Amino acid sequence: MTYQTVKIKTSSSPQTAASILVIYTGGTLGMVYDPKDGHLVSFDFEHILERMPEINRLDFELTVVTFHELIDSSDMKPANWTSIARLIYQNYPHYDSFVIIHGTDTMAYTASALSFMLENLSKPVILTGAQLPIGAARTDARENLITALEIASAKLYGEPRVPEVCLYFNSYLLRGNRAKKIESAHFNAFHSENYPVLAHAGIRIDYQTPFIRDYQPERTLLLHPDFDENVAILTLFPGISPRLVESVLRTENLRGVVLETFGSGNTPTAPWFLNCLREAADRNVVLFNVSQCTGGRVMPGRYQSSRFLQEIGVISGSDITTEAAITKLMHLLAKENNPESVRWNLGRSICGEMS
Repeated sequence: MTYQTVKIKTSSSPQTAASILVIYTGGTLGMVYDPKDGHLVSFDFEHILERMPEINRLDFELTVVTFHELIDSSDMKPANWTSIARLIYQNYPHYDSFVIIHGTDTMAYTASALSFMLENLSKPVILTGAQLPIGAARTDARENLITALEIASAKLYGEPRVPEVCLYFNSYLLRGNRAKKIESAHFNAFHSENYPVLAHAGIRIDYQTPFIRDYQPERTLLLHPDFDENVAILTLFPGISPRLVESVLRTENLRGVVLETFGSGNTPTAPWFLNCLREAADRNVVLFNVSQCTGGRVMPGRYQSSRFLQEIGVISGSDITTEAAITKLMHLLAKENNPESVRWNLGRSICGEMS
C-alpha cells in the first residue's frame, strides 16, 4: 500500500513537546466542499494550518500519512486493520503517539482490532472522526481532531497520559475496545456502557487515571497482524428459523461464531436449536456468547438455557461489545490452532476488553 506523507511543525519553538504520527484512512472528517460544484472532496492535509490555524498554538510536530486510496469505513476490512497496525509498529520508535482519522461506522471495530494487534502497547493510539465534514459550518471535526491531538501529546511526569488504544469523540475519551457507535444523527456518536470514560474534555481535560491502563515501557511492542475471517455473528430473535440457524452454523470452513443472545445470555430452548449448537460445538466451532443489550453482561448458568450453553462449551463474553467480540475471535483463531486454547483466551480479558 502506498501513502502520501506531509510533515507539519505547529510550534515556533525549536524543541517541540511531542511528535505525533497522524494516519488518515478516510471518513467524513477529512472532507471539504469543492468551491467549483459544491461536492465533497478529500482534504489535502498540506493545507491543514489554513483550515485549522488553532493547531499552530499546540506544541508538537505532526507527520500526516494519508492512504493513497481513502476508505469509506463501511468498506473497512481486516487487511486495512493490518495496514494501520503495521504503520504504527514500523514507526513506533520514531513518534510519541499516534492519531488515526477514521470513518465513524466501523471505528469501534478498528479500535478493538488494534487493541488486540498491538500487544504491550505503551504509547497513545487514538482514533477519531466526525459526523460532519471539516468544511461544514457546524462541523465537529475541528474539536474532535484538535482534542485528540492534545490528548495524544499529553504527558504527566514525562509519561503518556493514555498509553492504550482509545477513541475520542464529542468531548469523551473511551477505551477503544469498549466503545460502540450508538448514534448516527447527533454528535454523541459513541458510548461505553460497561466501562468508565477515560477522560472528559471540557474547559480542561479531566483524566480518570484509575481506569486508564498502566504505563509499562519496559515491555516490547509485539505485532499480531493476522485475522481469521472464517467467523460469523448470529443474532437471535423470536421466531428465528431452523433453516437460518443451520445455514450459519454449517457454513463451509466456519471456525467461530459470536452468538448475540437475549438479556444475560439466554437462548431459545427448542430442541432443534440446542441440537444445532451442540453439533457445531462437536465440530470444534468456537461459540462466544454476547448479550444483545448494550449494558450489562452475560451471566452463564443463571437460567436453564444458559446452563445448557455452559455444558456444551459456549464461552461467556461477560460485558464485551459485539465489535470487540468478533475482532477478538478473529484474532485468536489466527493466532491459535487449538480450539481449547482459543476458548480459554476468549473467556479472559486480554487488553481490558471485558470484565
